[in-house]
Amino acid sequence: MSDPGSLLGSWPTSGPPDPPLAAVRDAVARALAEDVLPIGDLTAALVPESTTATVAVVSRQPGVLAGSLCAKEAFGEVDASLVVDWRVADGGVLLPGTVVAEVSGSLRSILTAERTALNFLCHLSGIATLVARFVEVVTAANPATRVLDTRKTTPGLRALEKAAVRAGGGWNHRASLSDAVLVKDNHLGGLGIAEAVALARRWWPGRMVEVECDRIEQVAEAVDAGASVVLLDNMDPAGVARCVALVRERAVPGAVLVEVSGGVRLDTAGPLAAAGADLLSAGALTHSAPALDLGLDLVRTNTGLRDGPAAGADGDTRGPAPGPEEG
Repeated sequence: MSDPGSLLGSWPTSGPPDPPLAAVRDAVARALAEDVLPIGDLTAALVPESTTATVAVVSRQPGVLAGSLCAKEAFGEVDASLVVDWRVADGGVLLPGTVVAEVSGSLRSILTAERTALNFLCHLSGIATLVARFVEVVTAANPATRVLDTRKTTPGLRALEKAAVRAGGGWNHRASLSDAVLVKDNHLGGLGIAEAVALARRWWPGRMVEVECDRIEQVAEAVDAGASVVLLDNMDPAGVARCVALVRERAVPGAVLVEVSGGVRLDTAGPLAAAGADLLSAGALTHSAPALDLGLDLVRTNTGLRDGPAAGADGDTRGPAPGPEEG
């Protein structure tokens, strides 16, 4: 089977797991605004201003990390003097008890930024973790098949969630409607497959042109019309295998990719990949990924730790870390 990355140049896309910095700053600014406006963190203000602390970001369950840039931005926006020491990078594997990072500085500032930082880490790491599970299953069934996301993302967080997909070992489908042409069933209510592909080729030469198909006759028509990709919608493995065979028979080798989408789950991903799909896309990767449980544990303060032992020579106290803050 041909390598999908060599067929269409920059599509599907992968690369470093870091999201664009502008998207990070925008999302974090909005998240902090909804958390601290209109008059700030009333509870953190009760903590003496001079109190400093070190806290650890700790994973409570196995998974894959994503969202570290967002967490770093949250701490930095609240207080630029906070020091964040990352122990694990995005894409790194986490086990229960893994220390992801330590944050040191004003305890007031740490507490104010805590929930925003953890919200991003838990949500985005949840996506990366689910993607990694899909990639493991799909690769075992067919190493040539790539796992893709969709545009079914949280409004305003698409760049962050697609970066989390990359952190989990997946690939990105279209980032926006401007990236490529994807003719779906509702588009075909206004024009035919051959006409749609011809218009797309004429108006946007060089762009990827994909056609959604739910019948093998549509696959044949899309291939003959010159589509770059056929998207098999809600087909079982046997149907996928028949369509893959048709594409390999009718198209120039490596000229047309076969994508499978629609209700792809962990228990169906392997058989669908084994049927010969080049690409498997699943909206569930972003819209249904459960959050990964990470928490913030107090390591030490300059005024004492709850239920901790007496202060050491350096004035710090150390003791067992409390559980994660729920609020």
